[in-house]
Amino acid sequence: MAKVEQDDMLKNNWKAAGRKRRGGVLVPLFSVYSGKSAGIGDFRDLRILSDWCEKTGLSILQLLPMNEVGPTFCPYDAISSFALEPMYISLDDLPGAAGRSARAKIDKLKKKFPTGRRHVNYGIKDAKLALLRQIYSTETLSARDSKDFNTFVSANSCWLDDFALFKTLKAYHEGRPWYEWADPYKTRDAARLEAFMEDNREKIGFEKWLQWIAFSQFGSAKKYAASKKILICGDLPILTSRDSADVWAHTGFFKLEFAAGAPPDMYCAKGQRWGMPTYNWDCIAGDGYGYVKERLKYAENFYNMIRVDHVVGLFRIWSIPYNDPAQNEGLNGSFDPADENRWWDHGRGILSIMLENTSMLFTAEDLGMIPRACPETLNDFGIPGNDVQRWVKDWSGTHDFIRPEDYRQFSVAMLSTHDTTNWPAWWENEAGTVDEALFIRRTQGRGIDYESAKKKLFDLRLSRHGRLRWRKSVVSADVLAKILGKDKSEIGDFIDMYENTYGEKERLWKYLGLGGAMRERSDKQIVERALNITLGSRSIFCIELLMDYLYMAEVFVGDPYQARINKPGTVSEDNWSLVIPISLDDLLDHKIGGRIKGMMSASGRTV
Repeated sequence: MAKVEQDDMLKNNWKAAGRKRRGGVLVPLFSVYSGKSAGIGDFRDLRILSDWCEKTGLSILQLLPMNEVGPTFCPYDAISSFALEPMYISLDDLPGAAGRSARAKIDKLKKKFPTGRRHVNYGIKDAKLALLRQIYSTETLSARDSKDFNTFVSANSCWLDDFALFKTLKAYHEGRPWYEWADPYKTRDAARLEAFMEDNREKIGFEKWLQWIAFSQFGSAKKYAASKKILICGDLPILTSRDSADVWAHTGFFKLEFAAGAPPDMYCAKGQRWGMPTYNWDCIAGDGYGYVKERLKYAENFYNMIRVDHVVGLFRIWSIPYNDPAQNEGLNGSFDPADENRWWDHGRGILSIMLENTSMLFTAEDLGMIPRACPETLNDFGIPGNDVQRWVKDWSGTHDFIRPEDYRQFSVAMLSTHDTTNWPAWWENEAGTVDEALFIRRTQGRGIDYESAKKKLFDLRLSRHGRLRWRKSVVSADVLAKILGKDKSEIGDFIDMYENTYGEKERLWKYLGLGGAMRERSDKQIVERALNITLGSRSIFCIELLMDYLYMAEVFVGDPYQARINKPGTVSEDNWSLVIPISLDDLLDHKIGGRIKGMMSASGRTV
């Protein structure tokens, strides 16, 4: 790409946000609720969030992926990279919802699935869909005659037809994944699909109607946010579920013999296995990248900005043989492409196509093991990466936290991500610790008695949740080597672990400048001082988890470790279901709003 063309492209992508220092908040929609919500946050609640952002001086409202999820309810394992999650449809905003019969059913549903519990009861999805089917049955004729509905269906036929058919076939096969369907449906036999569509027009029409309603409500929320000068930032997952409409309709675009994941590192001893198939980029390129272009085109209806998830996966992705035992997690993977010399052109080429085909501003999640090609490309293209305060350190030197003025200018500063603990939980349980599973694995590989080493090296009173806190007496690598009974030349990886984490909490306390004896437990003063680091950084954007902001409001009780959005690589009822302990209506009136606005103003992030 010529430099002039590149500069023009960047100007276009930055047009909505302008090159201004902004503050924002990351909110999983399932984590919030209002007085009108039915069991879970909905598109109407985005309006209240926009009001709260306006009141607090925040100008970016970032969401997790809003695509329809599968049985694990993980937004990064969606059954479509286009279709929106129908759970988020606001029942109060439906056509015909004001009728007495519909109103009574909606009120009954709200009583059965009350909001405000610690975790979402995802039974709300089936219950809400059942009610939506009843409402659809009374609205079918008007929907068919609606010009807006027909325009929506026509404009989105490239994905909507396959998706609606996929959902109906999935119900026909009692929820089984498409690769377990009867052969004519699994292999997309044209005659059999045509006959099925003829027999199931009403059910297929319902799926299209759901997406039209979601499209209309989300689009309306974006317009409302714009009236408040709030930018909505979406999230573009790098992958899609193996059991998705995308993979069923375009199997050639995916390498089904592999499962994506992440390699082992100091935070995750066995790496991660996510399970989604990797892309066959040669096939996608051969189709003119239409799949990529259409995804971005549809996303523009809802977002001004978009975060590219796991952007390094566009350069090379950790690919695990699909049949490798699940207990191995990410241990037996390898990078694709395998040739490191290809990574630069591979990622740069895909990102160029993406930037050329959207007006949205990109940010990128560039965490983990990152090859040089990735940050250099992001910098060349003006795509802000992520600077997470707990990891923004001088890794090769003193291991101290770097100063706010030394953060990358083109970055999104933050205390936490949706995949980490919130900041208070990190402070209380993880700062100055190592991963126990990783330490066990490394001791076993060296013939070191783990239990003996554990007692001598770590303060077990301060070790919890699978994290080991160093004893203060382990004052040097020499002491570490002596306890392990090894020469320093044999334990370089142990020394790296030690130097990266020993005294980390004490160093950060000094960095925070609070004075006095270090406090082990978090409190609102400590959280506010930590927030001021990222807000005061030179990063062009600072987008914090809503949970981290709310720890200044002292609305959470108990161990903050339990207030976690996701624990990567695990499936449980606690993942992707956390609900904040205050309604949006009450949050809008809470005094914390004024405090946050003062912090935004002091940091120069009020637009």
